[in-house]
Amino acid sequence: MPRMLDVSEDVRAEIGDAEADRLLVGDNAPGSYDCTSCRTPGDSEQERTSTVLFVGDETAVLAFAHATCIPSQVVQVAEEQLQGAVRSITGTEGSGDSGGGAAQPQNLPAEQAVLGITSGLVLIDDELHPALVVEPTGAIARPGTDGSRGDEFLQLLLEQGFHPVHRMDQVPALLHGWSILLAMGQLHAVLQPGTGGGAPVAWWQAHAPLQVTEGWRTAANKSQTVLVFAAPAGSIGQQPREDLLRDALDKAAANGLLVAAAMPLAGT
Repeated sequence: MPRMLDVSEDVRAEIGDAEADRLLVGDNAPGSYDCTSCRTPGDSEQERTSTVLFVGDETAVLAFAHATCIPSQVVQVAEEQLQGAVRSITGTEGSGDSGGGAAQPQNLPAEQAVLGITSGLVLIDDELHPALVVEPTGAIARPGTDGSRGDEFLQLLLEQGFHPVHRMDQVPALLHGWSILLAMGQLHAVLQPGTGGGAPVAWWQAHAPLQVTEGWRTAANKSQTVLVFAAPAGSIGQQPREDLLRDALDKAAANGLLVAAAMPLAGT
């Protein structure tokens, strides 16, 4: 049975047209899988699924993720870390075969974590606000460090101007210089200020534009502002409904694992 798979041009270039076509028609692709972003179950027969290729120096591992978590892409990782992930999951040495797709890398180096973004409407003070929820696939290390100090994702965002959220009852403050790029109703990027006052650069960028709901787009165009919430890996997960997403946000906030900022909308 054909799968609802997204195979990006970058992934296709790495695995070859023949393997990509076999995936798309249902060969060598799982029906069910554990999302490499949020770690919750997915089903490529029922929902759009991204192919994510983790590439080391000699080994490549094809993993799968909800398309709503991350787009299909190639992620470069250290060979040693990728081999370790393969051994820990399969109990075997990595073979270098990029087509099997059985292994789901779980112990990737902190600096290689991918940012997953989920869109949804959040009710604050009796008003629905368009929101983006950012959660990495793994721990984030400070640039230039070896990650031994643990996950510094929230601390890095606090240094950028995000604010802690302890209760979901107030709209976060506007973060100047940052913005949300929406074009033709699709989400393209989260932009941050360029160095030295230069042009804005992408903090997060979709490999392919992400669809948002009509209600989300209408709310964003009305307010011209998007609320961005961020939490460490494993705090939110992939939630199938907005009420469950809100529950996860409330829990993360209560546990001191949530930061947020409001950002102006760029585009329509």
